[in-house]
Amino acid sequence: MRKKQAKKRPLLPDPKFNDQLVTRFVNNLMWDGKKSTAFKIFYDAIEIIEERKQDEEKSALDVWKEGLSNVMPHVEVRSRRVGGATFQIPMQIRPDRKVSLAMKWLISFSRKRNEKSMALRLANEVLAAAKEEGAAVKKRQDTHKMAEANKAFSHFRF
Repeated sequence: MRKKQAKKRPLLPDPKFNDQLVTRFVNNLMWDGKKSTAFKIFYDAIEIIEERKQDEEKSALDVWKEGLSNVMPHVEVRSRRVGGATFQIPMQIRPDRKVSLAMKWLISFSRKRNEKSMALRLANEVLAAAKEEGAAVKKRQDTHKMAEANKAFSHFRF
């Protein structure tokens, strides 16, 4: 790296919940710079979660945060060339990368679902993630399994 690393820009909290994590999620959800559409999808999904949730004392935003934390991976494998061979080396993940991966997985697996609207897809994926099921949670478990399987190469860490 020749230049110094770019500074992290502060995110404005979202208008409804006053939460920066929501803004970060909406920025990942957004397509073609259509932020208001992304906010509408997210807020509609939160309303659907509010209707369908089983736990009465938790708010829909808490259910979303719980689902997000259930999707967050703790270790991942990184490729590293040693000699002529490439090894998959398990490594700890930085906290901001954990959140980013969880958001990306939740959104991408929501998009692959078969419900009618994106808000409904997102709501169902979040509810599944909050119950420790669904495709995004399976992705996290697969990532952890791969790291566990390659534990023997952890001495190649850099």
